[in-house]
Amino acid sequence: MQLDGKTCFIFDLDGTVYLGDDPIPGTVDFIRRNLGKREIFFLTNNTSKNLADYTAKLARLGIDIGLDRMLSPLLPLVDHLRDEGITRIYPVGNANFTAFLRERMPELVFTDGDDCQAVVLGYDTELTYRKLETSCLLLQRPEVLFLATHADKVCPSPRGPLPDAGSFMALYETATGRTPDLVFGKPNTILLKPLLKHFTPEEMVMVGDRVYTDKVLAENAGMDFILVLSGETRREQLADLERQPTLVLDDLGSL
Repeated sequence: MQLDGKTCFIFDLDGTVYLGDDPIPGTVDFIRRNLGKREIFFLTNNTSKNLADYTAKLARLGIDIGLDRMLSPLLPLVDHLRDEGITRIYPVGNANFTAFLRERMPELVFTDGDDCQAVVLGYDTELTYRKLETSCLLLQRPEVLFLATHADKVCPSPRGPLPDAGSFMALYETATGRTPDLVFGKPNTILLKPLLKHFTPEEMVMVGDRVYTDKVLAENAGMDFILVLSGETRREQLADLERQPTLVLDDLGSL
């Protein structure tokens, strides 16, 4: 892959730029060297944190960016709720998740009553059985929509993989027979809609550590994909792939 014609790089965060609070030095160094030279954006499916938390964390790694460089399923989720006139929801998410929704949509009402229009699932790091009970009962009503921010099965951490929204979705399917009506996160290209107004897929590169989200997103958008082996995917897993990544690296330190 020739990097000369690539003007826009999109980086996954967890497992790609850092693991927990530990930076991945080669990739961080590549980003620092290319800030101001290429258009660099960061995309995370993790909806357990405020977007400003990510920019602050990147700043601690020497990567200073504005919120306009952050892409998240939270953004198309809010757009969809507005476009569809959905104002009464039951959120399954932590305090950061609900605070973001309230900030962006003050008209939202959180309810588990007969007026509930949708169950909205995020990466809930404060999940309780009461939330599961309430949301499962709501999803037994066919008129209640089931929306999810993303389908990542696990969230990487220095201690090992932790259950993420995709794991919760498997629980809901077992308990209710329902799968989400719409998932906003990777590999849904709705996340890239703002960028595709300014760049062609040929100018763009996706960098990530997961084949079933990052790689598939790149393929869906017609972009090249660089797989880094610093997160979830292991090299031995690549043999079973029908389509290989454009490039496979331990991290971006060699570029």
